[in-house]
Amino acid sequence: MTNELKTLFPTVEEIPAPYRFEAPLRQDYFLIDGELRHWPGPMQPINSPVQVREGEGEATPHLVGEAPLLDQAAALEALSAAVRAYNNGRGKWPTMTVGERIQAVQCFYGEVAKAKDEVVRLLMWEIGKSVKEATAEFDRALAYVRDTLEALKDLDRQSSRFVIQQGIIGQIRRAPLGVVLCMGPYNFPLYETFTTMIPALVMGNTILLKPPRFGILVFQPLLKAFKECFPPGVVNTVYGDGDTVVPPLMASGKVDVLGFIGTHKVADALRAIHPRPHRLRCVLGLDAKNPAIILPDADLELTVDECIRGSLTFNGQRCTALKTIFAPRSLADKLVAGMSEGIAKLACGMPWEEGVTVTPLPEPEKPAYLKGLIDDAQAKGARVANPGGGAAAGSLVYPALLFPVTSAMRVYHEEQFGPVVPVVPYDDLSEVIDYVVSSPYGQQASIFGQDRNLIARLVDALVNQVCRININSQCQRSPDSFPFNGRKNSAEGTQSVADALRVFSIRIVVAARETELNRDIINDIVRERKSHFLTTDFIL
Repeated sequence: MTNELKTLFPTVEEIPAPYRFEAPLRQDYFLIDGELRHWPGPMQPINSPVQVREGEGEATPHLVGEAPLLDQAAALEALSAAVRAYNNGRGKWPTMTVGERIQAVQCFYGEVAKAKDEVVRLLMWEIGKSVKEATAEFDRALAYVRDTLEALKDLDRQSSRFVIQQGIIGQIRRAPLGVVLCMGPYNFPLYETFTTMIPALVMGNTILLKPPRFGILVFQPLLKAFKECFPPGVVNTVYGDGDTVVPPLMASGKVDVLGFIGTHKVADALRAIHPRPHRLRCVLGLDAKNPAIILPDADLELTVDECIRGSLTFNGQRCTALKTIFAPRSLADKLVAGMSEGIAKLACGMPWEEGVTVTPLPEPEKPAYLKGLIDDAQAKGARVANPGGGAAAGSLVYPALLFPVTSAMRVYHEEQFGPVVPVVPYDDLSEVIDYVVSSPYGQQASIFGQDRNLIARLVDALVNQVCRININSQCQRSPDSFPFNGRKNSAEGTQSVADALRVFSIRIVVAARETELNRDIINDIVRERKSHFLTTDFIL
């Protein structure tokens, strides 16, 4: 299998012309204060997980391009630009009407749509995402922008009236929080970044955008759109090593909101740096170890299909992926045999190949980490249950189905975030419930079965441990109108189209005693449109 994997890496000539890079992309500039400023300092090479062969030689990482390796001074200058643009809530952007901000984001939407082909190609080359999944991520990111604007219109309509309670006239609207540091993950660098950045923007906050470790160049085609559609300083980009540029931003105390998707350890470390943590709002999407719980009467064909897709879509590199599969001992052998057959049908290859599922992994250290999990499980009694499972060549790792997995093994506890699928046999359902209760993570769980009473019992046991329970389906985030959050170390704050607007803003009340003078004052302000905030305008 290892030799087969090696042959999957192409030569330059074998790469289809629409996806080929004729020369590395050199991005020697970054966006700050409305200016695409040249960066004269060191550059960061961006190597693709797609390795390329020369003749009969070994495949080597392919250089996609370069990006600025900013220092602390440049990062702090970008922060200063965002602070000036916000200007304690008195800047042009935070004082715009909701309708004006919507128009700016619509402008951005239109410009981003033009960059689809380039962004999709960069997603394929930078993180190894298949063309189908890269296209789906781009389309979903744009759909999220549209849905956010519609949700904002609904929210503003609800706020466009006055209420009178106990002799007090009041209008309750939402206002921005300040400077938001947006840090998305490498597995969905565009979509997941948009899920924090877009609601934060449209609510009137200013942005520091720090691209993820992988997926840096994905934002290069969007920089001009940021520049042209938003006032200077509203969106600023911070490139470079996270350990170098992010701590000084947090230590300044000038970041008001941290929108971060990554590990809880990094989130905790960043929060601890902030000198005024009580003033820092955190919107976090963190680790997960989502279990699939198979009941004895589960539809085996459906369960196998959902578990394979749930655990191995984009090589299992999703926080919502199924990370551990619990099967009743009476059904476990059949389940494992069915999953082994299903995995054998998965196509393995380069991102541009039609129907491909298993693609190169972007983290250079990931193959060795996954091998460590597999070796540890095998040493403690598990076996690789599918032919060729765990074979690796360069950045390609063939999925490994591990069975039987026990609590003595690392993979039982650690979030693998890769194509390793542990199956744990159980004798009593209480064992599975105890696992979920004791887990430090609490994002989602999936239940597969038909016994209504047993499913109801399990739902009641899990509902206070995780934030979404999926019945006879894999774990997932969609639809974006549903709340997306987590308990324990898995999240902080709720993300969905409507919830995100609320989490990146704060409710403000303008109130007055119900006197003739105050009624006249409010009527005059509203009628003459003297305030952008105190208004009854209704957005259609």
